[in-house]
Amino acid sequence: MPRTLTIGELSKKTQCKVPTIRYFEDIGLLPPPSRTSGNQRRYEPEHVRRLVFIQHCRELGFQQNTVRDLLSLIEDPSQNCEAVTSIARARLEDVNRRITRLSALKDELERMIEDCQGGEIADCQIIGSLDSPTIKNSRGTDQN
Repeated sequence: MPRTLTIGELSKKTQCKVPTIRYFEDIGLLPPPSRTSGNQRRYEPEHVRRLVFIQHCRELGFQQNTVRDLLSLIEDPSQNCEAVTSIARARLEDVNRRITRLSALKDELERMIEDCQGGEIADCQIIGSLDSPTIKNSRGTDQN
């Protein structure tokens, strides 16, 4: 029988904080562990695998409900993975939208810095740019 882990050992093994582990249990992402006669949590290897999976999903930016959906899909490993592909594709599209917005933000900041000629705040080109933004919002239209 594999050795079980305390919550502290699970935390060290997965680099996940104890309150986060408890939170994942509370919201049902991590199944409740067995308990000793002294009511101490004891985690199985499956808890480690699942917690690592959850953490990786969160690192990739998947929302809590999406992580829950992915965990649900894992329950039937023989099914077609089209749903998983669709979830990953939707996340990629979101990342690409964010990259586009960040790129526009970068361009605007670079332009503002290039336009700055030093001098007094009253004549500051950066302050002037911040007073009348030209950066595009998420819908691709000017904000001003």
